[in-house]
Amino acid sequence: MTDAAPTESNVGAPQSAAASACDKRYFDALAQGRFEIPQCRDCGKFHFYPRVCCPHCGSQALDWVAPSGDGTVYSVTIVRAREGADYTVVLVNLDEGPRLMSRVVDMPVDEVRIGMPVRARIDVTDEGPLLVFVARGGAA
Repeated sequence: MTDAAPTESNVGAPQSAAASACDKRYFDALAQGRFEIPQCRDCGKFHFYPRVCCPHCGSQALDWVAPSGDGTVYSVTIVRAREGADYTVVLVNLDEGPRLMSRVVDMPVDEVRIGMPVRARIDVTDEGPLLVFVARGGAA
C-alpha cells in the first residue's frame, strides 16, 4: 500500500498491467483516443464493464462501438483530501444504458449534482488514459 495522496494523475488510474483481455481492449482503445464499450449483436444492448459475454442474454457475439459519451450523474461522492486535492467519484448512466464509475472534472466538486448531464472525455495522465466526465451544455 502506498501513502501517496490522490492527485489528478493517480486518482482512478487504469490498472492496465493486470488487465484481462476484455479490459485490455478497452484500455487500448482509450490509449488511441477512443471510448468504446461492448454491444451485443444478438440483443443489441450495451454493457460495461467489459465481459466475454452479454450480461443481458448470454451471447458471445459482441462488437466494440463508440457510445455517444453523453450521460447523467446517477450518484456523486466528494472525496475530501488535503487542501486543494478534493475530487468526485461519480456513477454515470450513459445514454446507451450502462452505468460506470468515473469522475467529473473541470468544475468545483461542490457543484456536481445528481441528474446533471455530462459528456465523456479521455484525459491523458502519467499512468495512461483515463475516462472522465465534464458538464454538458449549461449544466454547470
